[in-house]
Amino acid sequence: MRISESRAKAEGRAQVRPTAEGWKQAMGDDGRPQLQFTAKKRVTQPPVHLADLTLDERAAKLKEIGLPAFRAKQLSVHYFQHYTTDPELMSDLPKDRRAEIADVMFPKLLTEVKRLATDDGRTIKFLWRLFDGSLIESVLMRYSNRITLCISSQCGCGMNCPFCATGQAGLTRNMSTAEILDQIVQANRVIAEGGLGGQKHPEERVGNIVFMGMGEPLANYKRVMNAVHRMVAEAPEGLGMSARGITVSTVGLVPAILKLAEEGVPVTFALSLHAPDDELRDEMIPVNSKWKVDEALDAAFNYYVKTGRRVSIEYALIKDMNDHGWRADLLARKLNARGRGWVHVNPIPLNPTPGSVWTASEPDVTAEFIDRLDSAGVPTTLRDTRGKEIDGACGQLAAAE
Repeated sequence: MRISESRAKAEGRAQVRPTAEGWKQAMGDDGRPQLQFTAKKRVTQPPVHLADLTLDERAAKLKEIGLPAFRAKQLSVHYFQHYTTDPELMSDLPKDRRAEIADVMFPKLLTEVKRLATDDGRTIKFLWRLFDGSLIESVLMRYSNRITLCISSQCGCGMNCPFCATGQAGLTRNMSTAEILDQIVQANRVIAEGGLGGQKHPEERVGNIVFMGMGEPLANYKRVMNAVHRMVAEAPEGLGMSARGITVSTVGLVPAILKLAEEGVPVTFALSLHAPDDELRDEMIPVNSKWKVDEALDAAFNYYVKTGRRVSIEYALIKDMNDHGWRADLLARKLNARGRGWVHVNPIPLNPTPGSVWTASEPDVTAEFIDRLDSAGVPTTLRDTRGKEIDGACGQLAAAE
């Protein structure tokens, strides 16, 4: 009997094992879930957009079509501050060249396919079609004190986690810097137009970004970090956001976590752990076969040491799979062994895919899991979940299409 099964039995609980439901998990020659860090075939990338470029690069591109460098700043203001790519709204540009400028600097990146709202319009899920037909999602959420946007970084995902709807399709390609950023710009436009909650808020905008949509952000490291640098760049070069309001998550790509710690941008770092023991995590998060729990936690702790920024541990609570009391105790021991005050745990009630036998933990089990962490001195906050009524789990809308 496996260790986890004997411990679950001692608690009077079942030990459910993760297996892919309704789809066939890609397996390698070694019989393990196959990881896909790059696209299987060479794919065409989207055309270069203003948001792919620095301010100097924008000026150089405009000079190529015979326009003065100062137009780069004007176009940047239109896009990053007025959230528009419509040449008819750019009255400060030469009228006879507006359409040409828009074609060169603002190729169409995201086309809205579907928009679903819940929570009295305070949560909106967008399904976007990219230039090559790929589908990605983002979720806009208004809270009492902030507006958060959950964004995607890849078309599909190659991490092959059995409980994730996005992983069913595998990885199509990495998203470009501008495709990542355009999710934010379009969300800001929706807010300004009154699409979030029914009232116009022309001065409001997205203040928090979480890279927890489709894809593994650190598997698209270069473009994700280019996007982050553009998010924090002062207007009009970028969006002028605070790095502390940006959360970059990963399932545990250790070399990329170490690289992120040296990046010099103090984003919030989140490790999607979901199990503190290798026995279960090998099956839940296939990348654990390359970098084990302790390696991922060591890298996360290093991020705290290098940046001074407290790390978040994301933990989706799944009934009878990873919510046993002994796992809360083990998680606390592993976190405390590396020090105090460096980490915060976010248990998340599972948002299941339709028809799944897996579901969120029972309320009393959730409470006990949190109590055990709290009692061990580990700061813990139950995550507020949104969007269950609108296929809120990442990948559900795209899979349905």
